[in-house]
Amino acid sequence: MGELAVYKHVHYILSVEKRKDSFESVVMDHLRMNGAYWGLTTLDLLGKLGTVNADEVISWIMKCQHESGGFAGNIGHDPHILYTLSAVQVLALFNKLDVLDTDKVAAYIIGLQNEDGSFSGDMWGEVDTRFSYIAICCLSILRCLDKINVEKAVNYILSCRNLDGGFGCTPGGESHAGQIFCCVGALAIAGSLHHIDKDLLGWWLCERQVKSGGLNGRPEKLPDVCYSWWVLSSLILIDRVHWIDKEKLVKFILDCQDVENGGISDRPNDAVDVFHTYFGVAGLSLLEYPGLKAIDPAYALPVNVINRIFFSR
Repeated sequence: MGELAVYKHVHYILSVEKRKDSFESVVMDHLRMNGAYWGLTTLDLLGKLGTVNADEVISWIMKCQHESGGFAGNIGHDPHILYTLSAVQVLALFNKLDVLDTDKVAAYIIGLQNEDGSFSGDMWGEVDTRFSYIAICCLSILRCLDKINVEKAVNYILSCRNLDGGFGCTPGGESHAGQIFCCVGALAIAGSLHHIDKDLLGWWLCERQVKSGGLNGRPEKLPDVCYSWWVLSSLILIDRVHWIDKEKLVKFILDCQDVENGGISDRPNDAVDVFHTYFGVAGLSLLEYPGLKAIDPAYALPVNVINRIFFSR
């Protein structure tokens, strides 16, 4: 089994930010806020957040905020709940949540809750359990969770539960590991994990491990490094992580590294990207890989950051 190429990954993440004229950068321009969260959280887990200029990052983030209180994926784009959480998470990494008008950001999220307890992603009204997680996670980080109807939000999430124990994006939607993380994470933050059949869901999740050691998101799909996060964090939250082979998963993630140029791909020998680099490193953190900071499985931020938010005066 190889080792985690820490310095190569740090170099890769820093180089991605510099290549603004590349094809990848142009097509990802609208979700740069998510990219910042993926890249910067990876650096923090690797203990290398100090390699970036925090003031520059914070200045750019605040230029992405709209009058509504929500954040866009980049300057000049429309606000969305997805990018709002990423903005808040990055500010939390840098211990700079105090630059926010918390009430304004909270009001934006509160305004996206629907009568049935679900959340829309933005003013256009798309509903998805991803947005339920984002709203609950973001408001919790801002210490404003009591400003929404949490009971209705929980009941909507539970209405998206399927007979196999999993969760979909809306009621009746197919169970999917990404949606399961969102629902389990939201229920964990809301103190409502007791509603889950942990054995049934744990069985569905552990069945996602394939012969290579990797995890897939649904039955009969190929393994993908990103599910090292979605599946593993869910198993940890319901205390069933011992049902998978951790060593084989570690090997799968390490095999997806580009050890020459840095970065992690979805599967071995594929092209790397920041998204899979983050979820690969985050997965290794959950697996307690040596030298990595611990990550919180519900908030998707380093444990020390979460402790600073909730336990410091």
